[in-house]
Amino acid sequence: MAHLLSTSCTLYISSNKHDYKPLNQRATVLPSYFNLIASSSPLKNLVFQGKRSQRCCTTIQATALPVSKEAKTQPTSGANQTSNEASQTKRVMVIGGDGYCGWATALHLSKKGYEVAIVDSLVRRLFDQQLGLDSLTPISSIHNRIRRWKSLTGKTILLHIGDVCDFEFLSETFKSFEPDAVVHFGEQRSAPYSMIDRSRAVFTQNNNVIGTLNVLFAIKEFSDQCHLVKLGTMGEYGTPNIDIEEGFITITHNGRTDTLPYPKQASSFYHLSKVHDSNNIAFTCKAWGIRATDLNQGVVYGVRTDETAMHEELYNRFDYDGVFGTALNRFCVQAAVGHPLTVYGKGGQTRGYLDIRDTVQCVELAIANPAERGEFRVFNQFTEQFSVNELASLVTKAGEKLGLEVQTKSVPNPRVEAEEHYYNAKHTKLVELGLKPHLLSDSLLDSLLNFTIEFKDRIDTKQIMPSVSWRKIGAKPKTVAA
Repeated sequence: MAHLLSTSCTLYISSNKHDYKPLNQRATVLPSYFNLIASSSPLKNLVFQGKRSQRCCTTIQATALPVSKEAKTQPTSGANQTSNEASQTKRVMVIGGDGYCGWATALHLSKKGYEVAIVDSLVRRLFDQQLGLDSLTPISSIHNRIRRWKSLTGKTILLHIGDVCDFEFLSETFKSFEPDAVVHFGEQRSAPYSMIDRSRAVFTQNNNVIGTLNVLFAIKEFSDQCHLVKLGTMGEYGTPNIDIEEGFITITHNGRTDTLPYPKQASSFYHLSKVHDSNNIAFTCKAWGIRATDLNQGVVYGVRTDETAMHEELYNRFDYDGVFGTALNRFCVQAAVGHPLTVYGKGGQTRGYLDIRDTVQCVELAIANPAERGEFRVFNQFTEQFSVNELASLVTKAGEKLGLEVQTKSVPNPRVEAEEHYYNAKHTKLVELGLKPHLLSDSLLDSLLNFTIEFKDRIDTKQIMPSVSWRKIGAKPKTVAA
Protein backbone atom coordinates (compact mmCIF):
# COMPACT_ATOMS: atom_id res chain seq x y z
CA MET A 1 0.00 0.00 0.00
CA ALA A 2 3.01 2.31 -0.33
CA HIS A 3 1.33 4.20 -3.15
CA LEU A 4 -1.24 5.57 -0.72
CA LEU A 5 1.36 7.79 0.89
CA SER A 6 3.52 10.54 -0.44
CA THR A 7 6.42 10.52 1.98
CA SER A 8 7.65 14.01 1.21
CA CYS A 9 4.62 16.09 2.16
CA THR A 10 4.36 17.88 5.50
CA LEU A 11 1.85 16.47 7.97
CA TYR A 12 0.31 18.37 10.83
CA ILE A 13 -1.32 17.15 14.02
CA SER A 14 -3.38 19.35 16.26
CA SER A 15 -6.62 19.63 18.16
CA ASN A 16 -6.66 23.38 17.59
CA LYS A 17 -6.78 25.06 14.22
CA HIS A 18 -4.35 27.76 15.38
CA ASP A 19 -1.74 25.34 16.67
CA TYR A 20 -0.55 23.04 13.86
CA LYS A 21 2.68 21.24 14.63
CA PRO A 22 4.81 19.70 11.86
CA LEU A 23 5.86 16.12 12.33
CA ASN A 24 9.00 14.75 10.74
CA GLN A 25 7.75 11.19 10.92
CA ARG A 26 6.15 10.12 7.66
CA ALA A 27 4.06 6.98 7.22
CA THR A 28 4.30 6.37 10.95
CA VAL A 29 2.30 9.47 11.81
CA LEU A 30 -0.87 7.64 10.79
CA PRO A 31 -0.41 4.36 12.64
CA SER A 32 -4.01 3.41 13.37
CA TYR A 33 -5.27 4.15 9.87
CA PHE A 34 -2.51 2.39 8.01
CA ASN A 35 -2.60 -0.55 10.38
CA LEU A 36 -6.22 -0.81 9.29
CA ILE A 37 -5.15 -0.76 5.65
CA ALA A 38 -2.52 -3.44 6.19
CA SER A 39 -4.78 -5.78 8.15
CA SER A 40 -4.55 -9.44 7.21
CA SER A 41 -8.33 -9.45 7.09
CA PRO A 42 -8.82 -6.53 4.73
CA LEU A 43 -12.54 -6.02 5.17
CA LYS A 44 -13.37 -6.88 8.77
CA ASN A 45 -11.78 -3.72 10.15
CA LEU A 46 -13.81 -1.62 7.73
CA VAL A 47 -17.13 -2.79 9.14
CA PHE A 48 -18.48 -0.68 11.97
CA GLN A 49 -18.50 -2.71 15.18
CA GLY A 50 -19.06 -0.10 17.83
CA LYS A 51 -15.37 0.77 18.26
CA ARG A 52 -14.75 2.60 15.04
CA SER A 53 -13.69 5.89 16.58
CA GLN A 54 -10.80 4.13 18.29
CA ARG A 55 -9.49 2.73 15.02
CA CYS A 56 -9.53 5.84 12.82
CA CYS A 57 -7.37 8.94 12.57
CA THR A 58 -9.13 11.15 15.07
CA THR A 59 -6.68 14.06 15.20
CA ILE A 60 -4.54 13.73 12.09
CA GLN A 61 -4.81 16.35 9.40
CA ALA A 62 -2.52 16.49 6.40
CA THR A 63 -1.76 19.25 3.96
CA ALA A 64 0.39 19.13 0.90
CA LEU A 65 1.77 22.52 1.86
CA PRO A 66 1.24 24.78 4.90
CA VAL A 67 -1.99 26.74 4.95
CA SER A 68 -1.65 29.88 2.87
CA LYS A 69 -3.75 33.02 2.93
CA GLU A 70 -4.24 33.25 -0.80
CA ALA A 71 -6.46 35.88 -2.36
CA LYS A 72 -9.89 34.39 -2.81
CA THR A 73 -11.87 35.42 -5.85
CA GLN A 74 -15.56 35.03 -6.33
CA PRO A 75 -16.28 31.92 -8.44
CA THR A 76 -17.88 32.54 -11.81
CA SER A 77 -20.12 29.83 -13.15
CA GLY A 78 -22.34 31.86 -15.43
CA ALA A 79 -25.24 31.05 -13.13
CA ASN A 80 -27.76 33.55 -11.88
CA GLN A 81 -27.07 33.64 -8.17
CA THR A 82 -30.32 33.63 -6.26
CA SER A 83 -29.02 34.63 -2.83
CA ASN A 84 -26.59 37.13 -1.39
CA GLU A 85 -25.20 34.22 0.61
CA ALA A 86 -23.80 32.72 -2.61
CA SER A 87 -21.20 35.49 -2.82
CA GLN A 88 -20.09 34.63 0.73
CA THR A 89 -19.47 30.94 0.02
CA LYS A 90 -15.72 30.62 -0.20
CA ARG A 91 -14.68 27.63 1.91
CA VAL A 92 -15.81 24.29 0.51
CA MET A 93 -15.12 20.93 2.14
CA VAL A 94 -15.11 18.08 -0.40
CA ILE A 95 -15.68 14.81 1.41
CA GLY A 96 -14.45 11.93 -0.75
CA GLY A 97 -12.21 14.29 -2.69
CA ASP A 98 -9.77 11.53 -3.69
CA GLY A 99 -12.49 9.69 -5.65
CA TYR A 100 -13.68 9.89 -9.24
CA CYS A 101 -16.24 12.70 -8.92
CA GLY A 102 -14.65 14.23 -5.83
CA TRP A 103 -11.18 14.78 -7.28
CA ALA A 104 -12.47 16.45 -10.42
CA THR A 105 -14.79 18.62 -8.33
CA ALA A 106 -12.09 19.67 -5.87
CA LEU A 107 -9.81 20.85 -8.69
CA HIS A 108 -12.64 22.64 -10.49
CA LEU A 109 -13.72 24.54 -7.38
CA SER A 110 -10.14 25.42 -6.50
CA LYS A 111 -9.59 26.81 -9.98
CA LYS A 112 -12.78 28.89 -9.63
CA GLY A 113 -11.39 30.60 -6.54
CA TYR A 114 -12.95 28.61 -3.71
CA GLU A 115 -10.78 27.61 -0.76
CA VAL A 116 -11.00 23.81 -0.84
CA ALA A 117 -10.31 21.13 1.75
CA ILE A 118 -10.44 17.44 0.84
CA VAL A 119 -11.60 14.98 3.49
CA ASP A 120 -10.97 11.34 2.60
CA SER A 121 -10.05 8.05 4.27
CA LEU A 122 -8.41 6.81 1.02
CA VAL A 123 -10.40 3.60 1.41
CA ARG A 124 -11.42 3.57 -2.27
CA ARG A 125 -7.82 2.66 -3.12
CA LEU A 126 -8.06 -0.27 -0.73
CA PHE A 127 -11.10 -1.67 -2.56
CA ASP A 128 -9.00 -2.09 -5.71
CA GLN A 129 -6.35 -3.98 -3.77
CA GLN A 130 -8.96 -6.20 -2.15
CA LEU A 131 -10.46 -7.23 -5.48
CA GLY A 132 -7.36 -7.17 -7.69
CA LEU A 133 -8.63 -4.21 -9.73
CA ASP A 134 -6.96 -1.10 -11.10
CA SER A 135 -7.89 2.10 -12.86
CA LEU A 136 -7.21 2.26 -16.58
CA THR A 137 -5.33 5.47 -15.86
CA PRO A 138 -2.36 5.44 -13.46
CA ILE A 139 -3.36 7.34 -10.32
CA SER A 140 -0.85 9.34 -8.31
CA SER A 141 -1.02 9.45 -4.52
CA ILE A 142 -3.32 12.12 -3.14
CA HIS A 143 -0.30 13.96 -1.73
CA ASN A 144 1.44 14.06 -5.12
CA ARG A 145 -1.79 15.15 -6.76
CA ILE A 146 -2.18 18.10 -4.40
CA ARG A 147 1.48 19.10 -4.65
CA ARG A 148 1.28 19.05 -8.45
CA TRP A 149 -1.86 21.20 -8.39
CA LYS A 150 -0.05 23.71 -6.16
CA SER A 151 2.96 23.82 -8.47
CA LEU A 152 0.80 24.35 -11.57
CA THR A 153 -1.70 26.86 -10.22
CA GLY A 154 -0.28 28.29 -7.01
CA LYS A 155 -3.48 27.19 -5.26
CA THR A 156 -3.45 25.19 -2.04
CA ILE A 157 -5.90 22.35 -1.41
CA LEU A 158 -5.95 21.21 2.22
CA LEU A 159 -6.09 17.50 2.99
CA HIS A 160 -7.66 15.87 6.04
CA ILE A 161 -7.10 12.11 6.12
CA GLY A 162 -9.67 10.27 8.19
CA ASP A 163 -13.06 8.62 8.36
CA VAL A 164 -16.26 10.68 8.55
CA CYS A 165 -17.82 7.80 10.48
CA ASP A 166 -15.46 8.87 13.29
CA PHE A 167 -17.25 11.90 14.67
CA GLU A 168 -14.27 13.08 16.74
CA PHE A 169 -12.16 13.33 13.58
CA LEU A 170 -14.99 15.00 11.65
CA SER A 171 -15.60 17.49 14.46
CA GLU A 172 -11.97 18.59 14.51
CA THR A 173 -12.03 18.94 10.74
CA PHE A 174 -15.14 21.13 10.80
CA LYS A 175 -13.79 23.30 13.60
CA SER A 176 -10.45 23.83 11.89
CA PHE A 177 -11.74 24.50 8.36
CA GLU A 178 -15.10 26.16 9.11
CA PRO A 179 -16.75 25.35 5.75
CA ASP A 180 -19.39 27.48 4.09
CA ALA A 181 -20.44 24.47 1.99
CA VAL A 182 -19.85 20.74 2.22
CA VAL A 183 -19.85 18.61 -0.93
CA HIS A 184 -20.41 15.03 0.20
CA PHE A 185 -19.06 12.37 -2.17
CA GLY A 186 -17.64 10.25 0.66
CA GLU A 187 -19.67 7.08 0.23
CA GLN A 188 -19.13 3.59 -1.09
CA ARG A 189 -20.66 4.18 -4.51
CA SER A 190 -20.85 0.79 -6.24
CA ALA A 191 -24.05 -1.27 -6.38
CA PRO A 192 -22.12 -4.46 -7.29
CA TYR A 193 -19.68 -3.94 -4.40
CA SER A 194 -22.60 -3.72 -1.98
CA MET A 195 -23.96 -7.00 -3.34
CA ILE A 196 -20.79 -9.10 -3.05
CA ASP A 197 -21.49 -10.48 0.43
CA ARG A 198 -22.92 -9.70 3.85
CA SER A 199 -19.88 -7.84 5.16
CA ARG A 200 -19.69 -5.50 2.19
CA ALA A 201 -23.44 -4.87 2.31
CA VAL A 202 -23.13 -3.98 5.99
CA PHE A 203 -20.06 -1.85 5.36
CA THR A 204 -21.83 0.05 2.58
CA GLN A 205 -24.85 0.87 4.71
CA ASN A 206 -22.82 1.76 7.82
CA ASN A 207 -20.29 3.83 5.92
CA ASN A 208 -22.87 5.72 3.89
CA VAL A 209 -25.70 6.21 6.36
CA ILE A 210 -23.65 6.77 9.52
CA GLY A 211 -21.15 8.94 7.67
CA THR A 212 -23.91 11.18 6.35
CA LEU A 213 -25.55 11.36 9.77
CA ASN A 214 -22.23 12.48 11.22
CA VAL A 215 -21.95 15.18 8.56
CA LEU A 216 -25.44 16.41 9.43
CA PHE A 217 -24.62 16.55 13.14
CA ALA A 218 -21.32 18.31 12.42
CA ILE A 219 -23.15 20.98 10.42
CA LYS A 220 -25.70 21.40 13.21
CA GLU A 221 -23.10 21.68 15.96
CA PHE A 222 -20.24 23.55 14.31
CA SER A 223 -21.46 25.29 11.14
CA ASP A 224 -25.22 25.70 11.18
CA GLN A 225 -25.26 28.05 8.16
CA CYS A 226 -23.28 25.58 6.05
CA HIS A 227 -24.92 24.36 2.83
CA LEU A 228 -24.80 20.58 2.30
CA VAL A 229 -24.48 19.47 -1.33
CA LYS A 230 -24.98 15.72 -1.22
CA LEU A 231 -24.44 13.32 -4.10
CA GLY A 232 -27.49 11.11 -4.39
CA THR A 233 -28.40 8.83 -7.27
CA MET A 234 -31.13 8.45 -9.87
CA GLY A 235 -31.13 4.81 -8.77
CA GLU A 236 -33.21 5.80 -5.76
CA TYR A 237 -36.24 6.11 -8.04
CA GLY A 238 -35.98 2.74 -9.77
CA THR A 239 -37.88 2.41 -13.05
CA PRO A 240 -41.52 3.37 -12.37
CA ASN A 241 -44.13 3.30 -15.13
CA ILE A 242 -44.75 7.03 -14.71
CA ASP A 243 -42.58 10.10 -15.25
CA ILE A 244 -39.88 10.65 -12.62
CA GLU A 245 -40.12 14.12 -11.09
CA GLU A 246 -37.29 15.98 -9.36
CA GLY A 247 -37.56 14.71 -5.82
CA PHE A 248 -41.25 15.37 -5.18
CA ILE A 249 -44.60 14.50 -6.71
CA THR A 250 -48.02 16.09 -6.27
CA ILE A 251 -50.79 13.53 -5.92
CA THR A 252 -54.51 13.62 -5.33
CA HIS A 253 -55.95 10.78 -3.25
CA ASN A 254 -59.59 10.49 -2.14
CA GLY A 255 -60.19 14.10 -3.06
CA ARG A 256 -57.22 15.53 -1.15
CA THR A 257 -53.96 16.80 -2.72
CA ASP A 258 -50.45 16.94 -1.31
CA THR A 259 -46.86 17.19 -2.54
CA LEU A 260 -44.82 14.29 -1.23
CA PRO A 261 -41.35 12.81 -1.71
CA TYR A 262 -41.26 10.82 -4.93
CA PRO A 263 -41.61 7.06 -4.19
CA LYS A 264 -38.29 5.21 -3.98
CA GLN A 265 -37.62 1.77 -5.47
CA ALA A 266 -33.95 1.13 -4.80
CA SER A 267 -32.37 -1.90 -6.48
CA SER A 268 -29.31 -2.70 -4.32
CA PHE A 269 -27.99 -2.25 -0.79
CA TYR A 270 -25.99 0.70 -2.13
CA HIS A 271 -29.06 2.39 -3.60
CA LEU A 272 -30.96 1.71 -0.39
CA SER A 273 -28.26 3.52 1.58
CA LYS A 274 -28.85 6.56 -0.61
CA VAL A 275 -32.59 6.41 0.12
CA HIS A 276 -31.84 6.35 3.85
CA ASP A 277 -29.54 9.36 3.36
CA SER A 278 -32.25 11.32 1.58
CA ASN A 279 -34.75 10.65 4.36
CA ASN A 280 -32.26 11.65 7.06
CA ILE A 281 -31.28 14.84 5.24
CA ALA A 282 -34.91 15.83 4.62
CA PHE A 283 -35.74 15.28 8.29
CA THR A 284 -32.84 17.38 9.57
CA CYS A 285 -33.71 20.21 7.20
CA LYS A 286 -37.17 20.25 8.76
CA ALA A 287 -36.07 19.71 12.36
CA TRP A 288 -32.83 21.73 12.52
CA GLY A 289 -33.12 24.19 9.66
CA ILE A 290 -30.22 22.69 7.71
CA ARG A 291 -29.96 23.83 4.09
CA ALA A 292 -29.32 20.96 1.68
CA THR A 293 -29.26 20.09 -2.00
CA ASP A 294 -29.56 16.42 -2.96
CA LEU A 295 -28.05 15.79 -6.40
CA ASN A 296 -29.63 12.64 -7.80
CA GLN A 297 -26.91 11.88 -10.31
CA GLY A 298 -27.16 9.64 -13.33
CA VAL A 299 -24.37 7.46 -14.68
CA VAL A 300 -21.16 9.44 -15.22
CA TYR A 301 -18.79 8.81 -18.11
CA GLY A 302 -15.49 10.23 -19.24
CA VAL A 303 -12.30 11.00 -17.43
CA ARG A 304 -10.99 14.40 -18.44
CA THR A 305 -11.89 17.84 -17.18
CA ASP A 306 -9.96 21.00 -17.99
CA GLU A 307 -8.18 20.63 -14.66
CA THR A 308 -7.34 16.90 -14.65
CA ALA A 309 -5.93 17.21 -18.18
CA MET A 310 -3.29 19.70 -17.04
CA HIS A 311 -0.75 17.05 -15.95
CA GLU A 312 -0.50 13.27 -15.73
CA GLU A 313 -0.28 13.46 -11.93
CA LEU A 314 -3.76 15.04 -11.94
CA TYR A 315 -5.32 12.21 -13.98
CA ASN A 316 -8.65 10.97 -12.70
CA ARG A 317 -9.79 7.39 -12.24
CA PHE A 318 -11.16 5.42 -15.19
CA ASP A 319 -12.95 2.33 -13.87
CA TYR A 320 -13.93 -0.32 -16.39
CA ASP A 321 -14.23 -3.50 -14.30
CA GLY A 322 -17.41 -5.37 -13.44
CA VAL A 323 -17.61 -3.91 -9.93
CA PHE A 324 -16.90 -0.19 -10.29
CA GLY A 325 -16.97 0.33 -14.06
CA THR A 326 -19.98 1.96 -15.69
CA ALA A 327 -21.52 0.89 -19.00
CA LEU A 328 -20.08 3.47 -21.40
CA ASN A 329 -16.57 3.40 -19.95
CA ARG A 330 -16.65 -0.41 -20.02
CA PHE A 331 -17.86 -0.51 -23.62
CA CYS A 332 -15.06 1.81 -24.74
CA VAL A 333 -12.44 -0.40 -23.09
CA GLN A 334 -13.97 -3.53 -24.58
CA ALA A 335 -13.96 -1.98 -28.05
CA ALA A 336 -10.31 -0.94 -27.66
CA VAL A 337 -9.13 -4.51 -26.97
CA GLY A 338 -11.48 -6.33 -29.36
CA HIS A 339 -13.66 -7.76 -26.60
CA PRO A 340 -17.40 -7.97 -27.42
CA LEU A 341 -19.49 -5.29 -25.77
CA THR A 342 -21.28 -7.00 -22.89
CA VAL A 343 -24.96 -6.08 -22.83
CA TYR A 344 -26.68 -7.33 -19.68
CA GLY A 345 -29.81 -9.27 -20.61
CA LYS A 346 -32.12 -7.62 -23.16
CA GLY A 347 -30.29 -4.28 -22.98
CA GLY A 348 -33.38 -2.13 -22.65
CA GLN A 349 -32.29 -0.77 -19.26
CA THR A 350 -32.52 3.01 -19.63
CA ARG A 351 -30.81 5.53 -17.39
CA GLY A 352 -29.74 9.16 -17.29
CA TYR A 353 -26.12 9.88 -18.24
CA LEU A 354 -23.75 12.83 -17.97
CA ASP A 355 -20.18 13.82 -18.70
CA ILE A 356 -17.79 14.20 -15.74
CA ARG A 357 -17.36 17.83 -16.86
CA ASP A 358 -21.06 18.35 -16.19
CA THR A 359 -20.78 16.76 -12.74
CA VAL A 360 -18.35 19.45 -11.62
CA GLN A 361 -20.44 22.14 -13.30
CA CYS A 362 -23.59 20.98 -11.50
CA VAL A 363 -21.88 20.98 -8.10
CA GLU A 364 -20.57 24.48 -8.67
CA LEU A 365 -24.04 25.69 -9.65
CA ALA A 366 -25.54 24.17 -6.50
CA ILE A 367 -22.92 25.86 -4.31
CA ALA A 368 -23.24 29.24 -6.03
CA ASN A 369 -27.04 29.11 -5.67
CA PRO A 370 -27.52 27.66 -2.17
CA ALA A 371 -30.69 26.27 -0.66
CA GLU A 372 -32.54 28.43 1.83
CA ARG A 373 -32.31 27.65 5.51
CA GLY A 374 -34.51 24.64 6.25
CA GLU A 375 -34.89 23.83 2.54
CA PHE A 376 -34.32 20.32 1.16
CA ARG A 377 -33.85 20.60 -2.61
CA VAL A 378 -33.59 17.71 -5.04
CA PHE A 379 -32.02 18.10 -8.48
CA ASN A 380 -31.95 15.27 -11.00
CA GLN A 381 -28.38 15.53 -12.28
CA PHE A 382 -28.04 14.13 -15.78
CA THR A 383 -28.17 15.48 -19.33
CA GLU A 384 -29.35 12.63 -21.60
CA GLN A 385 -31.11 9.27 -21.41
CA PHE A 386 -29.85 6.12 -23.14
CA SER A 387 -30.62 2.44 -23.04
CA VAL A 388 -27.72 0.00 -22.81
CA ASN A 389 -28.46 -1.10 -26.38
CA GLU A 390 -28.29 2.51 -27.57
CA LEU A 391 -24.92 2.99 -25.90
CA ALA A 392 -23.59 -0.19 -27.48
CA SER A 393 -24.75 1.00 -30.90
CA LEU A 394 -23.07 4.39 -30.45
CA VAL A 395 -19.78 2.82 -29.39
CA THR A 396 -19.95 0.34 -32.27
CA LYS A 397 -20.35 3.13 -34.85
CA ALA A 398 -17.60 5.24 -33.28
CA GLY A 399 -15.28 2.25 -33.14
CA GLU A 400 -15.83 1.38 -36.78
CA LYS A 401 -14.78 4.91 -37.77
CA LEU A 402 -11.47 4.26 -36.01
CA GLY A 403 -11.01 0.93 -37.79
CA LEU A 404 -12.01 -1.20 -34.81
CA GLU A 405 -14.05 -4.37 -35.24
CA VAL A 406 -16.71 -4.02 -32.58
CA GLN A 407 -19.16 -6.79 -31.76
CA THR A 408 -21.91 -6.96 -29.16
CA LYS A 409 -23.12 -9.93 -27.19
CA SER A 410 -25.79 -10.41 -24.57
CA VAL A 411 -24.65 -11.89 -21.27
CA PRO A 412 -26.80 -13.09 -18.36
CA ASN A 413 -27.87 -10.11 -16.30
CA PRO A 414 -26.24 -10.31 -12.85
CA ARG A 415 -28.70 -7.74 -11.49
CA VAL A 416 -32.35 -7.97 -10.53
CA GLU A 417 -33.95 -5.27 -12.66
CA ALA A 418 -36.44 -4.65 -15.45
CA GLU A 419 -34.65 -5.09 -18.80
CA GLU A 420 -37.38 -3.36 -20.81
CA HIS A 421 -39.30 -0.50 -19.24
CA TYR A 422 -40.68 3.03 -19.52
CA TYR A 423 -38.26 5.75 -18.41
CA ASN A 424 -38.79 9.50 -18.54
CA ALA A 425 -37.07 11.52 -15.84
CA LYS A 426 -37.32 15.29 -15.46
CA HIS A 427 -34.08 17.27 -15.22
CA THR A 428 -34.78 20.97 -15.60
CA LYS A 429 -33.67 22.62 -12.36
CA LEU A 430 -29.93 22.63 -13.04
CA VAL A 431 -30.51 23.84 -16.59
CA GLU A 432 -32.53 26.71 -15.14
CA LEU A 433 -29.53 27.57 -12.94
CA GLY A 434 -27.28 27.76 -15.99
CA LEU A 435 -26.03 24.25 -16.77
CA LYS A 436 -24.42 24.09 -20.23
CA PRO A 437 -24.30 20.33 -20.92
CA HIS A 438 -21.64 18.42 -22.83
CA LEU A 439 -23.75 15.98 -24.82
CA LEU A 440 -22.53 12.59 -26.01
CA SER A 441 -21.34 13.57 -29.48
CA ASP A 442 -19.38 11.57 -32.05
CA SER A 443 -16.29 13.64 -31.27
CA LEU A 444 -16.56 12.84 -27.56
CA LEU A 445 -16.91 9.13 -28.26
CA ASP A 446 -13.86 9.33 -30.53
CA SER A 447 -11.98 11.01 -27.70
CA LEU A 448 -13.03 8.35 -25.18
CA LEU A 449 -12.07 5.51 -27.52
CA ASN A 450 -8.71 7.08 -28.35
CA PHE A 451 -8.09 7.57 -24.64
CA THR A 452 -8.72 3.89 -23.92
CA ILE A 453 -6.50 2.89 -26.84
CA GLU A 454 -3.74 5.11 -25.43
CA PHE A 455 -3.80 3.10 -22.17
CA LYS A 456 -4.59 -0.21 -23.84
CA ASP A 457 -1.59 -1.96 -22.26
CA ARG A 458 -3.08 -1.39 -18.79
CA ILE A 459 -6.35 -3.19 -19.58
CA ASP A 460 -6.95 -6.47 -17.76
CA THR A 461 -9.55 -8.30 -19.82
CA LYS A 462 -10.28 -10.67 -16.92
CA GLN A 463 -11.88 -7.79 -15.05
CA ILE A 464 -14.44 -6.59 -17.58
CA MET A 465 -17.00 -9.36 -17.25
CA PRO A 466 -19.60 -9.20 -14.45
CA SER A 467 -18.45 -11.05 -11.35
CA VAL A 468 -21.13 -10.19 -8.77
CA SER A 469 -24.64 -11.63 -8.83
CA TRP A 470 -27.60 -10.10 -6.99
CA ARG A 471 -29.15 -13.56 -6.60
CA LYS A 472 -25.96 -15.29 -5.51
CA ILE A 473 -24.82 -12.72 -2.96
CA GLY A 474 -22.14 -14.20 -0.77
CA ALA A 475 -20.26 -15.94 -3.58
CA LYS A 476 -16.65 -14.83 -3.74
CA PRO A 477 -15.95 -12.33 -6.54
CA LYS A 478 -13.48 -13.30 -9.21
CA THR A 479 -10.06 -11.75 -8.78
CA VAL A 480 -6.79 -12.07 -10.61
CA ALA A 481 -4.37 -14.67 -9.27
CA ALA A 482 -1.21 -13.17 -7.80
